[in-house]
Amino acid sequence: MLTNTGTDIVLSKHGLLTTVAYKLGNAPAVYALEGAVAIGGEVVRWLRDNLKIISSSSEIEQLSETVDGTHDLYFVPAFSGLYAPYWDPTARGLIIGITAYTNSGHIAHAALEAVCFQVCEILQSMNADSGIQMECLKTDGGMTKNKPFLKMQSDILGIPVECRSATAEATAIGAGMAAAMALGVWNVSTLPGKVLTYSAEVSVAEREKKLGRWKEAVQRSRNWA
Repeated sequence: MLTNTGTDIVLSKHGLLTTVAYKLGNAPAVYALEGAVAIGGEVVRWLRDNLKIISSSSEIEQLSETVDGTHDLYFVPAFSGLYAPYWDPTARGLIIGITAYTNSGHIAHAALEAVCFQVCEILQSMNADSGIQMECLKTDGGMTKNKPFLKMQSDILGIPVECRSATAEATAIGAGMAAAMALGVWNVSTLPGKVLTYSAEVSVAEREKKLGRWKEAVQRSRNWA
């Protein structure tokens, strides 16, 4: 996850990395703050290959929709520690809040929420470092095919989430476009595809409560290894 800082090199005070975003030809380099997580979309593959509660990654959407929420179940996928903003190699994976009522749908739902919560914490760090409140999150990648997930992400962030229907792998397309523009063989101002926007509907109180519980779960996962 990246936020553009322009031609200024900004050193994070909130657990982010400083990186080069892009450089076109002889123009000055443009920098960014980057938030890296150890396990994001990989958690879906873990549910498929290790727990075997789904047979394909695309089934996570249907399984998570069989329940109306996690019912206070939280999944911290710190399989190899926590990356941004914690940078804690002693953390390990944790599923907490299991009851006799818990089923595979709750675990799938909590796994998707875990990705959203990690994005949320990185966004909070970006807001703190930049002094600017982000007003929209632009997304790409395989998980953007899961529309309920994008809605979930918006609810947890409290801001709109956008993706392009025809360009799920926008990172690869953008790299190609940047190379073509730098060589002067292509000049394009917009990406193809309709922009889909998902807006938050949950209350501020509910959002803050869930994020608070997530952070409690994260703390319980730490200092284990």
